[in-house]
Amino acid sequence: MLTVGWRVFRRELVGVVRSSRRVSSVPHYIDGKEVASKCENFTEVTNPATGEILHRVPCATDEEVDGAVRAAFDAAQDWKRTPQAQRSRILFRLREEVAGSIEEIASIITRELGKVPVDARGDVLRGLEVLEYSCGVAANLSGPTYLNMSVGLDAIQIREPIGVCLGITPFNFPAMIPLWIFPMALACGNPIIMKPSEIAPSAMMKLASLATTAGVPRGVLNVVHGGRETVTRLLSKQEIKAVSFVGSTSAGTEIYKTATSLGIRAQCNLGAKNHGIVLPDCNRDLTIRSIVGAAFGASGQRCMALSTIVLVGDARNLLSALREEAMNLRLGTSADSDVGPLVTRAARKRVELMIEKGIEEGASLILDGRGMKPSNSISGNWIGPTIFSKVHQTMTIYQEEIFGPVLIAIEVDTFKEAIDLVNRNPYANGTCLFTSSAIS
Repeated sequence: MLTVGWRVFRRELVGVVRSSRRVSSVPHYIDGKEVASKCENFTEVTNPATGEILHRVPCATDEEVDGAVRAAFDAAQDWKRTPQAQRSRILFRLREEVAGSIEEIASIITRELGKVPVDARGDVLRGLEVLEYSCGVAANLSGPTYLNMSVGLDAIQIREPIGVCLGITPFNFPAMIPLWIFPMALACGNPIIMKPSEIAPSAMMKLASLATTAGVPRGVLNVVHGGRETVTRLLSKQEIKAVSFVGSTSAGTEIYKTATSLGIRAQCNLGAKNHGIVLPDCNRDLTIRSIVGAAFGASGQRCMALSTIVLVGDARNLLSALREEAMNLRLGTSADSDVGPLVTRAARKRVELMIEKGIEEGASLILDGRGMKPSNSISGNWIGPTIFSKVHQTMTIYQEEIFGPVLIAIEVDTFKEAIDLVNRNPYANGTCLFTSSAIS
Protein backbone atom coordinates (compact mmCIF):
# COMPACT_ATOMS: atom_id res chain seq x y z
CA MET A 1 0.00 0.00 0.00
CA LEU A 2 1.18 3.46 -0.54
CA THR A 3 1.23 6.91 0.69
CA VAL A 4 3.69 9.69 0.89
CA GLY A 5 7.01 8.72 2.49
CA TRP A 6 9.16 10.40 5.09
CA ARG A 7 9.85 13.18 2.60
CA VAL A 8 6.52 14.76 3.44
CA PHE A 9 7.85 15.66 6.85
CA ARG A 10 10.55 17.91 5.42
CA ARG A 11 9.85 21.58 5.78
CA GLU A 12 9.98 22.35 2.07
CA LEU A 13 7.24 19.82 1.32
CA VAL A 14 4.67 20.76 3.96
CA GLY A 15 4.20 24.10 5.62
CA VAL A 16 5.51 24.16 9.15
CA VAL A 17 4.32 27.21 11.04
CA ARG A 18 4.95 28.68 14.46
CA SER A 19 2.19 28.53 17.06
CA SER A 20 1.51 32.26 16.69
CA ARG A 21 -0.36 31.75 13.39
CA ARG A 22 -4.06 32.43 13.87
CA VAL A 23 -5.61 29.26 12.55
CA SER A 24 -7.39 26.59 14.54
CA SER A 25 -5.33 23.68 15.79
CA VAL A 26 -6.36 20.02 15.64
CA PRO A 27 -6.21 18.54 19.14
CA HIS A 28 -5.03 15.10 20.15
CA TYR A 29 -7.60 12.62 21.49
CA ILE A 30 -6.27 11.11 24.70
CA ASP A 31 -8.09 9.25 27.47
CA GLY A 32 -11.51 9.91 25.97
CA LYS A 33 -11.18 13.66 25.45
CA GLU A 34 -9.62 16.26 23.19
CA VAL A 35 -6.25 17.55 24.39
CA ALA A 36 -4.74 20.75 23.01
CA SER A 37 -1.08 20.36 22.13
CA LYS A 38 1.63 22.42 23.77
CA CYS A 39 4.09 21.93 20.92
CA GLU A 40 5.68 24.88 19.13
CA ASN A 41 5.70 23.61 15.54
CA PHE A 42 2.63 22.77 13.50
CA THR A 43 1.91 21.49 10.00
CA GLU A 44 -0.60 23.40 7.90
CA VAL A 45 -3.52 21.49 6.44
CA THR A 46 -4.78 23.09 3.25
CA ASN A 47 -7.72 22.56 0.96
CA PRO A 48 -6.00 21.04 -2.11
CA ALA A 49 -8.65 22.42 -4.47
CA THR A 50 -8.18 26.05 -3.39
CA GLY A 51 -4.98 26.31 -1.35
CA GLU A 52 -6.96 27.69 1.62
CA ILE A 53 -5.36 26.96 5.01
CA LEU A 54 -7.91 24.93 6.97
CA HIS A 55 -6.14 24.33 10.27
CA ARG A 56 -2.82 23.23 11.68
CA VAL A 57 -1.72 19.89 13.10
CA PRO A 58 0.69 19.55 16.04
CA CYS A 59 3.72 17.33 16.37
CA ALA A 60 3.07 15.57 19.66
CA THR A 61 5.50 16.39 22.45
CA ASP A 62 7.16 13.73 24.59
CA GLU A 63 4.65 14.45 27.34
CA GLU A 64 1.70 14.10 24.98
CA VAL A 65 2.97 10.79 23.60
CA ASP A 66 3.56 9.59 27.16
CA GLY A 67 0.02 10.59 28.07
CA ALA A 68 -1.49 8.60 25.21
CA VAL A 69 0.63 5.54 25.97
CA ARG A 70 -0.18 5.75 29.67
CA ALA A 71 -3.92 6.10 28.98
CA ALA A 72 -3.89 3.05 26.68
CA PHE A 73 -1.78 0.98 29.06
CA ASP A 74 -3.98 1.84 32.05
CA ALA A 75 -7.08 0.83 30.07
CA ALA A 76 -5.60 -2.44 28.84
CA GLN A 77 -6.48 -4.75 31.70
CA ASP A 78 -10.11 -3.66 32.05
CA TRP A 79 -10.63 -3.83 28.28
CA LYS A 80 -9.00 -7.25 28.16
CA ARG A 81 -11.40 -8.50 30.85
CA THR A 82 -14.43 -7.00 29.08
CA PRO A 83 -16.50 -9.92 27.74
CA GLN A 84 -16.37 -10.40 24.00
CA ALA A 85 -20.13 -9.98 23.74
CA GLN A 86 -19.93 -6.58 25.43
CA ARG A 87 -17.11 -5.45 23.14
CA SER A 88 -19.23 -6.55 20.17
CA ARG A 89 -22.20 -4.52 21.39
CA ILE A 90 -20.03 -1.41 21.58
CA LEU A 91 -18.75 -2.03 18.06
CA PHE A 92 -22.30 -2.51 16.78
CA ARG A 93 -23.16 0.90 18.25
CA LEU A 94 -20.05 2.36 16.61
CA ARG A 95 -21.18 0.86 13.32
CA GLU A 96 -24.49 2.73 13.65
CA GLU A 97 -22.71 5.98 14.53
CA VAL A 98 -20.41 5.73 11.50
CA ALA A 99 -23.24 4.73 9.16
CA GLY A 100 -25.19 7.78 10.30
CA SER A 101 -22.20 10.08 9.70
CA ILE A 102 -21.15 8.99 6.21
CA GLU A 103 -21.97 12.31 4.56
CA GLU A 104 -20.24 14.33 7.29
CA ILE A 105 -17.07 12.24 7.17
CA ALA A 106 -17.10 12.29 3.36
CA SER A 107 -17.31 16.08 3.35
CA ILE A 108 -14.29 16.20 5.69
CA ILE A 109 -12.36 13.99 3.27
CA THR A 110 -13.28 16.14 0.27
CA ARG A 111 -12.22 19.29 2.08
CA GLU A 112 -8.85 18.01 3.33
CA LEU A 113 -7.94 15.56 0.59
CA GLY A 114 -9.80 16.79 -2.48
CA LYS A 115 -11.58 13.54 -3.27
CA VAL A 116 -14.69 13.89 -5.39
CA PRO A 117 -17.83 13.15 -3.33
CA VAL A 118 -18.44 9.66 -4.72
CA ASP A 119 -14.87 8.63 -3.90
CA ALA A 120 -15.07 10.22 -0.45
CA ARG A 121 -18.24 8.29 0.39
CA GLY A 122 -16.60 5.12 -0.91
CA ASP A 123 -13.68 5.77 1.44
CA VAL A 124 -16.08 5.59 4.41
CA LEU A 125 -18.16 2.71 3.06
CA ARG A 126 -15.17 0.44 2.44
CA GLY A 127 -14.01 1.06 6.00
CA LEU A 128 -17.51 0.43 7.31
CA GLU A 129 -17.38 -3.07 5.82
CA VAL A 130 -14.39 -3.97 8.01
CA LEU A 131 -16.05 -2.38 11.04
CA GLU A 132 -19.06 -4.60 10.38
CA TYR A 133 -16.81 -7.65 10.18
CA SER A 134 -15.19 -6.73 13.50
CA CYS A 135 -18.62 -6.71 15.16
CA GLY A 136 -18.86 -10.46 14.65
CA VAL A 137 -15.24 -11.47 15.01
CA ALA A 138 -15.71 -12.68 18.60
CA ALA A 139 -16.72 -16.12 17.34
CA ASN A 140 -13.26 -16.52 15.81
CA LEU A 141 -11.30 -15.53 18.91
CA SER A 142 -11.62 -18.79 20.79
CA GLY A 143 -8.67 -21.11 20.31
CA PRO A 144 -9.11 -24.75 19.26
CA THR A 145 -9.22 -27.67 21.68
CA TYR A 146 -7.44 -30.93 20.88
CA LEU A 147 -8.68 -33.86 22.94
CA ASN A 148 -6.69 -37.01 23.58
CA MET A 149 -3.58 -35.79 21.77
CA SER A 150 -1.67 -38.40 23.71
CA VAL A 151 -2.27 -40.66 26.67
CA GLY A 152 -3.85 -38.48 29.34
CA LEU A 153 -3.11 -35.29 27.33
CA ASP A 154 -5.54 -32.70 26.01
CA ALA A 155 -4.44 -29.40 24.49
CA ILE A 156 -6.34 -26.14 24.77
CA GLN A 157 -5.26 -23.02 22.89
CA ILE A 158 -6.19 -19.72 24.52
CA ARG A 159 -5.97 -16.51 22.51
CA GLU A 160 -5.35 -13.41 24.60
CA PRO A 161 -5.04 -9.71 23.76
CA ILE A 162 -1.41 -8.69 23.29
CA GLY A 163 -1.65 -5.19 24.75
CA VAL A 164 -1.30 -1.65 23.47
CA CYS A 165 -1.27 -1.43 19.66
CA LEU A 166 -0.26 1.37 17.32
CA GLY A 167 -1.88 2.26 13.99
CA ILE A 168 -0.10 4.54 11.50
CA THR A 169 -2.28 5.51 8.57
CA PRO A 170 -1.79 7.43 5.28
CA PHE A 171 -3.49 10.49 3.86
CA ASN A 172 -5.10 8.87 0.85
CA PHE A 173 -7.81 6.89 2.72
CA PRO A 174 -8.26 8.83 5.97
CA ALA A 175 -11.41 6.91 7.02
CA MET A 176 -11.10 3.52 5.35
CA ILE A 177 -7.66 2.54 6.58
CA PRO A 178 -8.19 3.61 10.22
CA LEU A 179 -11.39 1.56 10.09
CA TRP A 180 -9.33 -1.38 8.87
CA ILE A 181 -7.17 -1.15 11.95
CA PHE A 182 -8.67 0.10 15.19
CA PRO A 183 -12.02 -1.79 15.22
CA MET A 184 -10.21 -5.11 14.87
CA ALA A 185 -7.79 -4.17 17.65
CA LEU A 186 -10.71 -3.25 19.91
CA ALA A 187 -12.65 -6.41 19.02
CA CYS A 188 -9.67 -8.51 20.05
CA GLY A 189 -9.40 -6.74 23.41
CA ASN A 190 -6.49 -4.42 22.66
CA PRO A 191 -6.35 -0.67 23.31
CA ILE A 192 -4.82 1.28 20.46
CA ILE A 193 -3.14 4.58 19.64
CA MET A 194 -3.81 5.92 16.15
CA LYS A 195 -1.36 8.25 14.37
CA PRO A 196 -3.17 9.54 11.26
CA SER A 197 -1.49 11.42 8.45
CA GLU A 198 -0.80 15.01 9.42
CA ILE A 199 -2.04 16.01 5.96
CA ALA A 200 -5.60 14.74 6.54
CA PRO A 201 -6.23 14.15 10.27
CA SER A 202 -9.85 15.19 10.78
CA ALA A 203 -11.63 12.02 9.63
CA MET A 204 -9.82 10.02 12.32
CA MET A 205 -10.72 12.65 14.91
CA LYS A 206 -14.37 12.31 13.95
CA LEU A 207 -14.15 8.52 14.22
CA ALA A 208 -12.61 8.81 17.70
CA SER A 209 -15.47 11.05 18.81
CA LEU A 210 -18.01 8.59 17.43
CA ALA A 211 -16.25 5.75 19.26
CA THR A 212 -16.65 7.56 22.58
CA THR A 213 -20.34 8.18 21.81
CA ALA A 214 -20.72 4.47 21.07
CA GLY A 215 -19.33 3.56 24.49
CA VAL A 216 -15.64 2.82 23.87
CA PRO A 217 -14.11 3.35 27.34
CA ARG A 218 -11.61 6.10 28.07
CA GLY A 219 -8.08 5.25 27.04
CA VAL A 220 -9.02 2.37 24.77
CA LEU A 221 -8.79 4.51 21.62
CA ASN A 222 -6.36 7.43 21.49
CA VAL A 223 -5.20 9.70 18.65
CA VAL A 224 -1.91 11.61 18.52
CA HIS A 225 -0.62 13.72 15.66
CA GLY A 226 2.70 14.45 14.06
CA GLY A 227 5.19 13.13 11.56
CA ARG A 228 8.32 11.06 11.75
CA GLU A 229 9.32 12.33 15.20
CA THR A 230 5.97 11.26 16.65
CA VAL A 231 6.28 7.76 15.17
CA THR A 232 9.82 7.44 16.54
CA ARG A 233 8.64 8.47 20.00
CA LEU A 234 5.76 6.01 19.94
CA LEU A 235 7.89 3.08 18.79
CA SER A 236 10.37 3.73 21.59
CA LYS A 237 7.74 2.98 24.25
CA GLN A 238 8.00 -0.49 25.74
CA GLU A 239 4.24 -0.60 26.26
CA ILE A 240 3.67 -0.78 22.47
CA LYS A 241 3.30 -4.45 21.53
CA ALA A 242 2.21 -4.27 17.87
CA VAL A 243 2.12 -1.78 15.00
CA SER A 244 0.08 -1.74 11.80
CA PHE A 245 1.28 0.63 9.08
CA VAL A 246 0.07 1.56 5.60
CA GLY A 247 2.30 3.84 3.57
CA SER A 248 5.35 4.23 1.39
CA THR A 249 8.12 1.69 0.98
CA SER A 250 10.73 4.01 2.51
CA ALA A 251 8.71 4.82 5.62
CA GLY A 252 7.38 1.30 6.05
CA THR A 253 10.81 -0.29 5.74
CA GLU A 254 12.16 1.97 8.47
CA ILE A 255 9.18 1.32 10.74
CA TYR A 256 9.43 -2.44 10.21
CA LYS A 257 13.13 -2.53 11.02
CA THR A 258 12.73 -0.37 14.10
CA ALA A 259 9.69 -2.23 15.42
CA THR A 260 11.03 -5.74 14.94
CA SER A 261 14.40 -4.83 16.45
CA LEU A 262 12.49 -3.86 19.60
CA GLY A 263 10.37 -7.02 19.63
CA ILE A 264 7.24 -5.21 18.42
CA ARG A 265 4.99 -7.18 16.07
CA ALA A 266 4.84 -5.27 12.79
CA GLN A 267 2.40 -5.38 9.90
CA CYS A 268 3.56 -3.01 7.14
CA ASN A 269 1.83 -2.53 3.79
CA LEU A 270 4.11 -0.63 1.43
CA GLY A 271 4.39 0.60 -2.18
CA ALA A 272 2.63 -0.77 -5.26
CA LYS A 273 2.79 -0.80 -9.04
CA ASN A 274 -0.35 -2.38 -10.43
CA HIS A 275 -0.51 -3.80 -13.95
CA GLY A 276 -3.38 -4.47 -16.32
CA ILE A 277 -2.71 -6.86 -19.18
CA VAL A 278 -4.90 -6.13 -22.21
CA LEU A 279 -5.40 -8.87 -24.80
CA PRO A 280 -6.69 -8.18 -28.34
CA ASP A 281 -9.95 -10.08 -27.69
CA CYS A 282 -11.00 -7.87 -24.78
CA ASN A 283 -14.41 -6.20 -24.61
CA ARG A 284 -13.33 -2.86 -26.03
CA ASP A 285 -15.81 -0.48 -24.39
CA LEU A 286 -15.75 -2.17 -20.98
CA THR A 287 -11.94 -2.31 -21.01
CA ILE A 288 -11.59 1.38 -21.85
CA ARG A 289 -14.03 2.47 -19.13
CA SER A 290 -12.43 0.17 -16.57
CA ILE A 291 -8.87 1.32 -17.29
CA VAL A 292 -9.76 5.02 -17.21
CA GLY A 293 -11.66 4.65 -13.94
CA ALA A 294 -8.93 2.59 -12.28
CA ALA A 295 -6.09 4.82 -13.48
CA PHE A 296 -7.53 8.25 -12.73
CA GLY A 297 -10.03 7.68 -9.92
CA ALA A 298 -8.94 9.35 -6.66
CA SER A 299 -6.43 11.23 -8.87
CA GLY A 300 -4.30 8.08 -8.92
CA GLN A 301 -3.57 8.49 -5.20
CA ARG A 302 -4.47 4.99 -4.09
CA CYS A 303 -2.66 1.73 -3.64
CA MET A 304 -4.83 -0.06 -6.18
CA ALA A 305 -4.55 2.58 -8.91
CA LEU A 306 -3.97 0.97 -12.29
CA SER A 307 -0.80 2.84 -13.20
CA THR A 308 0.50 0.46 -15.90
CA ILE A 309 -1.20 -1.27 -18.81
CA VAL A 310 0.53 -3.92 -20.88
CA LEU A 311 -0.91 -4.00 -24.40
CA VAL A 312 -0.50 -7.35 -26.13
CA GLY A 313 -0.32 -7.34 -29.94
CA ASP A 314 -3.19 -5.49 -31.61
CA ALA A 315 -4.46 -4.27 -28.24
CA ARG A 316 -2.14 -1.29 -28.81
CA ASN A 317 -4.89 0.08 -31.06
CA LEU A 318 -6.89 0.97 -27.93
CA LEU A 319 -4.57 3.87 -27.06
CA SER A 320 -6.40 6.52 -29.07
CA ALA A 321 -9.74 5.54 -27.55
CA LEU A 322 -8.23 5.55 -24.05
CA ARG A 323 -6.92 9.05 -24.67
CA GLU A 324 -10.31 10.26 -25.86
CA GLU A 325 -12.12 8.74 -22.86
CA ALA A 326 -9.63 10.28 -20.42
CA MET A 327 -9.99 13.69 -22.04
CA ASN A 328 -13.71 13.62 -21.22
CA LEU A 329 -13.12 13.36 -17.45
CA ARG A 330 -14.15 16.43 -15.48
CA LEU A 331 -11.82 18.01 -12.94
CA GLY A 332 -13.27 19.38 -9.70
CA THR A 333 -14.63 18.42 -6.29
CA SER A 334 -18.36 18.79 -7.00
CA ALA A 335 -20.81 15.92 -7.28
CA ASP A 336 -20.45 15.75 -11.08
CA SER A 337 -16.63 15.71 -11.04
CA ASP A 338 -14.45 12.73 -11.93
CA VAL A 339 -10.92 13.76 -10.90
CA GLY A 340 -9.96 15.85 -7.89
CA PRO A 341 -6.70 17.66 -7.10
CA LEU A 342 -3.54 16.14 -5.69
CA VAL A 343 -3.29 16.37 -1.93
CA THR A 344 -0.46 18.94 -1.61
CA ARG A 345 1.56 21.29 -3.76
CA ALA A 346 4.54 19.02 -3.12
CA ALA A 347 2.62 16.01 -4.46
CA ARG A 348 1.74 17.96 -7.60
CA LYS A 349 5.33 19.04 -8.13
CA ARG A 350 6.57 15.48 -7.73
CA VAL A 351 4.11 14.18 -10.35
CA GLU A 352 5.09 17.01 -12.71
CA LEU A 353 8.76 16.08 -12.28
CA MET A 354 7.94 12.44 -13.05
CA ILE A 355 6.15 13.51 -16.23
CA GLU A 356 9.19 15.56 -17.25
CA LYS A 357 11.40 12.56 -16.50
CA GLY A 358 9.28 10.36 -18.75
CA ILE A 359 9.65 12.81 -21.61
CA GLU A 360 13.42 13.09 -21.07
CA GLU A 361 13.82 9.31 -21.13
CA GLY A 362 11.98 8.96 -24.45
CA ALA A 363 8.41 7.98 -23.59
CA SER A 364 5.68 9.42 -25.79
CA LEU A 365 3.33 11.79 -23.94
CA ILE A 366 0.02 11.33 -25.74
CA LEU A 367 -2.07 13.16 -23.13
CA ASP A 368 -0.57 15.90 -20.95
CA GLY A 369 -2.54 16.81 -17.83
CA ARG A 370 -0.20 19.54 -16.67
CA GLY A 371 -1.88 22.90 -16.54
CA MET A 372 -5.38 21.42 -16.56
CA LYS A 373 -7.78 22.70 -13.90
CA PRO A 374 -11.50 23.38 -13.48
CA SER A 375 -12.77 26.46 -15.29
CA ASN A 376 -13.76 28.09 -11.99
CA SER A 377 -10.43 27.43 -10.24
CA ILE A 378 -7.63 29.97 -9.88
CA SER A 379 -5.42 27.86 -7.62
CA GLY A 380 -5.11 24.34 -6.25
CA ASN A 381 -2.97 21.28 -6.87
CA TRP A 382 -4.45 20.27 -10.21
CA ILE A 383 -3.10 17.81 -12.75
CA GLY A 384 -5.40 16.26 -15.30
CA PRO A 385 -5.30 12.71 -16.68
CA THR A 386 -1.93 11.98 -18.30
CA ILE A 387 -1.01 9.06 -20.57
CA PHE A 388 2.40 7.85 -21.76
CA SER A 389 2.94 5.32 -24.52
CA LYS A 390 6.14 3.67 -25.78
CA VAL A 391 7.31 3.14 -22.21
CA HIS A 392 10.18 0.75 -21.50
CA GLN A 393 10.97 -1.15 -18.32
CA THR A 394 14.16 0.83 -17.74
CA MET A 395 12.34 4.17 -17.51
CA THR A 396 11.87 5.90 -14.17
CA ILE A 397 8.12 6.28 -14.68
CA TYR A 398 7.86 2.49 -14.81
CA GLN A 399 10.33 1.66 -12.07
CA GLU A 400 8.93 4.09 -9.49
CA GLU A 401 5.51 4.68 -8.07
CA ILE A 402 4.10 7.95 -9.43
CA PHE A 403 1.03 8.28 -7.19
CA GLY A 404 -0.85 10.63 -9.45
CA PRO A 405 -3.22 10.61 -12.45
CA VAL A 406 -0.61 9.15 -14.81
CA LEU A 407 -1.14 6.00 -16.88
CA ILE A 408 1.77 4.38 -18.68
CA ALA A 409 1.43 1.91 -21.56
CA ILE A 410 3.93 -0.81 -22.47
CA GLU A 411 3.55 -2.78 -25.70
CA VAL A 412 4.52 -6.46 -26.09
CA ASP A 413 3.92 -9.05 -28.76
CA THR A 414 2.78 -12.07 -26.73
CA PHE A 415 0.82 -12.96 -23.63
CA LYS A 416 3.86 -14.73 -22.20
CA GLU A 417 5.93 -11.57 -22.56
CA ALA A 418 3.26 -9.67 -20.64
CA ILE A 419 3.20 -12.22 -17.80
CA ASP A 420 7.00 -12.24 -17.56
CA LEU A 421 7.12 -8.44 -17.50
CA VAL A 422 4.64 -8.23 -14.62
CA ASN A 423 6.45 -10.91 -12.64
CA ARG A 424 9.78 -9.10 -12.97
CA ASN A 425 8.45 -5.93 -11.38
CA PRO A 426 9.58 -5.63 -7.74
CA TYR A 427 6.25 -4.17 -6.66
CA ALA A 428 3.03 -6.08 -6.19
CA ASN A 429 -0.53 -5.51 -4.99
CA GLY A 430 -2.78 -6.22 -7.96
CA THR A 431 -2.83 -7.40 -11.56
CA CYS A 432 -5.84 -7.67 -13.84
CA LEU A 433 -6.41 -9.27 -17.22
CA PHE A 434 -8.75 -7.86 -19.87
CA THR A 435 -9.87 -10.67 -22.19
CA SER A 436 -12.98 -12.44 -23.45
CA SER A 437 -11.26 -15.81 -23.27
CA ALA A 438 -11.77 -18.07 -20.26
CA ILE A 439 -8.71 -20.03 -21.39
CA SER A 440 -6.50 -16.95 -20.90
